[in-house]
Amino acid sequence: MKQLVWILMSVAVLLAACGKQTVTPDMTGMEMPGAAQAHVHSSEAIAHFSVAADRYMPNEEATITILIQDKWNRPIDAFDLMHEKLMHLIVVSKDLSYFDHLHPEYVGKGQFEVKTKFPAAGYYQLIADFTPQGMGETVQTHWVTINGKEPKQTVLQPDTTLSKKIGDKEVTLSFDHLMAGMSLDMIFTIKNAVTKQPITDLQPFLGSLGHVVAISADAKEYVHVHPNDQKGSGPEARFAILFPKSGIYKIWGQFQHQNEVFIVPFIVKVP
Repeated sequence: MKQLVWILMSVAVLLAACGKQTVTPDMTGMEMPGAAQAHVHSSEAIAHFSVAADRYMPNEEATITILIQDKWNRPIDAFDLMHEKLMHLIVVSKDLSYFDHLHPEYVGKGQFEVKTKFPAAGYYQLIADFTPQGMGETVQTHWVTINGKEPKQTVLQPDTTLSKKIGDKEVTLSFDHLMAGMSLDMIFTIKNAVTKQPITDLQPFLGSLGHVVAISADAKEYVHVHPNDQKGSGPEARFAILFPKSGIYKIWGQFQHQNEVFIVPFIVKVP
């Protein structure tokens, strides 16, 4: 029998570009084995997530369809651009070892579509971030199951050092203070890993200096921010962020340099 287990998910969305914070409560449809799709509701818009087949194997091309309707089941067909896109779709594995940031294509009558491949068997969370005209930014989620033998889950452990080498770059993460429930400054500092010289020619990514997503270890808290200085070019990228609750979070920073987008992950424990 198909089962849908509904769990309450607090979604924290920070609009850094506007200097404003918005917290949007939402319902998450947890798709268990055998469940094909779930509908995720908010007070204004309803996101209907589905895939082209009940199951996909790892590395098979999968089609994800997201239909946005109002509470009277009428398609919502007008959306505002948000950081150059009508919809941002974050895909993460249950243990947060996998991350992807997609931009579904709007095909009309409230429907978005995107094709992707899931790298391994197991559960993945889809996080759709969009703004229907007149309704404000909305974040809704859905779980999908990929068939096959699920690999061993990674247990998130806070990084012992907040400095990482990504290709030819060295990225350091720092905070003015680290505490849940309050706004704080999060700073990425980017330099050349060999010469140690600061990188000052970062390019805009999605219309700003960078992009950050943070998700709690239990996948119940989602935070999405853009930098305070939209026109900067490095070496620092400063973000205002609010972690809703204490706990372990994985953070992904996305930046662009010399026409290549690079992602740097960090794991932190927020008191």
